[in-house]
Amino acid sequence: MLGPSALVVAADVTKGVDLDLERKSDEALQRLTAGQLDFSSDADGIDGMLVGKLLAEEWKVKPGDYVTLTSPQGRLTPFGMMPRTRRFRVAGVFESGFYDYDENWCFLSLPAAQSLAGVGDIVNVLEFRLAKPEAAPQIASQAEQVAGRGYTATTWMEANRALFRALKLEKLVTAIFIGLITFVAGLNILVVLSMTVTDKAKDIAVLVSVGTRREQIRRIFLLQGIAIGATGTLIGLAVGYGFAWIAGTYQLIPLDPQVYAVPYVPFHPSFWDGLWISIAALSIAVLATMIPAREAARLLPVEILRFE
Repeated sequence: MLGPSALVVAADVTKGVDLDLERKSDEALQRLTAGQLDFSSDADGIDGMLVGKLLAEEWKVKPGDYVTLTSPQGRLTPFGMMPRTRRFRVAGVFESGFYDYDENWCFLSLPAAQSLAGVGDIVNVLEFRLAKPEAAPQIASQAEQVAGRGYTATTWMEANRALFRALKLEKLVTAIFIGLITFVAGLNILVVLSMTVTDKAKDIAVLVSVGTRREQIRRIFLLQGIAIGATGTLIGLAVGYGFAWIAGTYQLIPLDPQVYAVPYVPFHPSFWDGLWISIAALSIAVLATMIPAREAARLLPVEILRFE
């Protein structure tokens, strides 16, 4: 008979681990919000387990409570196929920051998981933690070749393919959005310089009449447009990198973890992103400056000064 703090559940995913190896490579086990990292048995011989924060809230359990896990791999008895069950003590609650882990996963010691599954001293999944996660497809292909026929390898990219597709689309939309804003800013530079040419027409005519070359007039307006674009670009970079650091550090933009798998928008400022955006912004500023600069160089001083 179960005690008052026991609960019978069927966990979504139970993972048996070697605690010494897992502690070195899995950050989830280092982020405990309650309890401690301890799979040892209590006085009654009941093994400990770790539960994700969201899963613990769903089960309404806390460290010190007991749960009974039911394995889908049953055992054959004279009365038919019976499910395997085993009682565990909730030793700690972890919060990895990844929705799938916190909502569906719990960790057991490897012997306890093998006993629950009734598979003996074997494992059915091997995990590889890579120093370079982007090399996962190549490592997976090599692992399949070494393991031989009958074994398959799944990368973290394939396991989260839907999420990456959504993020790729959002990144494309964001790039288009930023490009349109930059284009509008370039049009503003074009309008401002065109108005400046009109307003300074008399001064330009005087400069030309005293011997200033048209190439110099053109260069003046080009430099003015480049200065405006460079100033705006530098201010934008400073504000953008500063906001990215603050928003990433203090998690200012929350997300629905059931949709995006993470509870907030992560910001990782990139030097190369800032570089190509700066080049694009300056290019648009230069292109927007060329038209009014050319018009300023074409002004005829006689037509402007004959009525003065």
